[in-house]
Amino acid sequence: MRDTERTSVPDETAQAWRRLVAAARRTAEEGLVVGTSGNLSVRVGDTVLVTPSGVPYDRLGPGEVLGVDLDGRRVLGSAEPTSELPLHLAVYRATGAGAVVHTHAVHATAVSTLVDELPPVHYMTAALGGPVRVARYAAYGTGELAAAAVDALRDRTACLLRNHGTVACGDDLDQAYDRTAQLEWMCRLWLLASSVPGRSPSLLTPAQLAETAERLRHYGRPAEG
Repeated sequence: MRDTERTSVPDETAQAWRRLVAAARRTAEEGLVVGTSGNLSVRVGDTVLVTPSGVPYDRLGPGEVLGVDLDGRRVLGSAEPTSELPLHLAVYRATGAGAVVHTHAVHATAVSTLVDELPPVHYMTAALGGPVRVARYAAYGTGELAAAAVDALRDRTACLLRNHGTVACGDDLDQAYDRTAQLEWMCRLWLLASSVPGRSPSLLTPAQLAETAERLRHYGRPAEG
């Protein structure tokens, strides 16, 4: 038995793993991934909890906790980490995020084959930092893909991966997941609007997106008076 298997898992880590498994199962239930495609991670201190490679999410439980350090060395569990571990670690290093969600969402992946940037068809574009870029293509699991994603994420919280899928990050899993879902919804919206013969969807201007970004800064906060 490996030392990491005998080590007791702190409560904070165990709770984070449960949330990660729940979010992973949700990606499958909501059609953002098929089979074992896609992967998720969450950071707890200097440990990154990450979904394992090739394991269906419905088979993950408390005993399958898997964690690596920020250099990718396994510190918890015995399963093989997702092949996209370099991508997750690169995003953490570049953004200081608390969680990363990677999916193969069908509408977003379709858009990644058509444009270099998702046109700003809805004001929620501002919630992702601006028009969502499409990262240049690179083979999955490579450092080249990780570098392309980090480049596309500059000043953004989500990006598309050419002919591949999506990456979104956030302070926590809920935020990263919400950004993933918003991105897929906007991609579907743009595909639907742009498919109408003889018509082109109206797009928001930089000034309109800036106004939304400012309003979102105060969203959910009590008005000052």
